[in-house]
Amino acid sequence: MGLLDNKRALVVGVASNRSIAWGIAQAMHREGAQIALTYQNEKLQKRVEKFASELDSKITLPCDVSSDTQIQSVFGDLSKYWDSFDILVHSIAFAPRELLDGEYLKNVTREGFRIAHEISSYSFSALAEASREMMKGRKGAMLTLSYLGAVRSMPNYNVMGLAKASLEANVRYMASSLGPEGIRVNAISAGPIRTLAASGIAGMRDFLTHVESTSPLRRNVTIEEVGNAATFLCSDSASAITGEITYVDCGFNTIGMS
Repeated sequence: MGLLDNKRALVVGVASNRSIAWGIAQAMHREGAQIALTYQNEKLQKRVEKFASELDSKITLPCDVSSDTQIQSVFGDLSKYWDSFDILVHSIAFAPRELLDGEYLKNVTREGFRIAHEISSYSFSALAEASREMMKGRKGAMLTLSYLGAVRSMPNYNVMGLAKASLEANVRYMASSLGPEGIRVNAISAGPIRTLAASGIAGMRDFLTHVESTSPLRRNVTIEEVGNAATFLCSDSASAITGEITYVDCGFNTIGMS
């Protein structure tokens, strides 16, 4: 018997087989959940359809979170397959690449700041509001992905750190809004992983090397491990956990000096 038997999960943000979203989708499928995936644009459609087939799913839906129309439409499209669902996974972050290299103040721009917060943080609340009707009465769970740069300055992470700080605050306010409806909202702050999104941050290889040499477990986390934690947080076994930021980073966040 799986942790997510008879659950339905919409996973937003699968872009490659190295993405955290893919690790989460695989773990949830393994534990019995039915999975639906979204894709940002036509370029990614075929790839995401292939991923869905590996999860025994035929549900792939377009969703560019920079468009309110598409955010609304994704749930109209989803309702053709499911009358309700239990889990929303938000694994989306973006900032213009030129802002993620060098000194924060020299590189930050008004437009880049807006984009980073809109795509990385606002989109979670927009998806939540659009999905809440389909999740009512299901003891549902929503989950997003953060990073240590939300609470500590990190080289080159820059405006994305501010966006992740906004996202973590978003989790707490959303948990308060949706709690009376029985919907829980949490985040995982994962350690650095060599994903497509992370490759846009200058010096990512140095991040990985440093964590591997200094974290208590002396290694980096994997997408499978993040997927396992996500599955637990979205299961009924975590029914009293909401508004939390859970670190899955081999203990790196606990280190002051090594």
